[in-house]
Amino acid sequence: MGLTSTAVLAVVAAVAVALFAATVGLWPRLARPGAAAVSGRIGLLLATQLTLFAAVGLAANNAFLFYGSWADLFGRQQELGVVTDHAGNGSGSRHMARIGTQHPDVPGGRVPSVGGRIDKVVVSGRTSGIESPAYVYLPPEYFRAAYAGRTFPAAVVLTGYPGTAENLLKGLRYPQTAHDRVKAGKARPMILVMLRPTVAPPRDTECVDVPGGPRTETFFAKDLPEAIAGSYRVGEKARNWGIIGNSTGGYCALKIGLHHPGRYAASAGLSAYYRAAEDPTTGDLFHGKQELRDRADLMWTLENRPPSGGSFLVTTSREGEDNLESTMEFIGKVKAPAQVSSIVLDSGGHNFTTWRREIPPALEWLSARLSED
Repeated sequence: MGLTSTAVLAVVAAVAVALFAATVGLWPRLARPGAAAVSGRIGLLLATQLTLFAAVGLAANNAFLFYGSWADLFGRQQELGVVTDHAGNGSGSRHMARIGTQHPDVPGGRVPSVGGRIDKVVVSGRTSGIESPAYVYLPPEYFRAAYAGRTFPAAVVLTGYPGTAENLLKGLRYPQTAHDRVKAGKARPMILVMLRPTVAPPRDTECVDVPGGPRTETFFAKDLPEAIAGSYRVGEKARNWGIIGNSTGGYCALKIGLHHPGRYAASAGLSAYYRAAEDPTTGDLFHGKQELRDRADLMWTLENRPPSGGSFLVTTSREGEDNLESTMEFIGKVKAPAQVSSIVLDSGGHNFTTWRREIPPALEWLSARLSED
């Protein structure tokens, strides 16, 4: 049973209730002197508390999806095999392999022309050499005869660190939200390419090209769009592509959009920060090169290299988030011909609950700035 399975939560909760009942029932027998009785009381109390904490932890993880699997919880990597021959796999590109499909959790989801489809893929970066798993959401329109000759806009969707791509499906519900926005007539059909920015796990590369290390920026700015456009009916121009993320993914989205307006026309950062983190999870990102550190500082970039175009969306809260001041500073530094928009909630935290409130309008914003031709 998976870490996020409701069955696991139900079993642990049932055990906690059973142990609590056993503690109440057996306590009179154990309320006497002697090593056996004392050990019994200690054992029951510890077991009850441990299972109770486990149940609360599982419930919180199911709500916020801090960890997507047992391997993710215990820090074990789940390596995918390297696919070198993609002929006949239907992907259309030798730099991307489809390794599975699943149905979106929407009404009629088992019929692609009604609910769309989610492909699990492995993208092999032609230039960066990075290989990363991802999920590709194809809207229902992709499978309808009326759209057979049309291309679709695409948006890269990034988690935070150390999140998993499954967070985007289960916790933040991007496919379901995109489906609902289109059905409500508030957004156009888009392809979503969902993955985590940690393409060299467990290291947090902050989406930079590390000297002598992972070329993460190159992967997102060049390899990923090329592989997807070569595999699906997606346009190859900047106006066909957007990028969105939360937390670390939000920083990455804004950074990639700022530095590559010729690839991404629109970039959205939910609860983003604006300067690359440098801590034990990142290692030495810049190898003492100040020009690389400056480039990873979005404020410095806006001050010294005004953007040549593109649209940016940033989100924050007046109460509950610590990026309000920096977000207002970022907004003030964006100059024409670039455009900037914002979502400022009255209150909200750095969590899934807040991002679920921001994702629907953010997808509508992306949709309005991307085109299919």
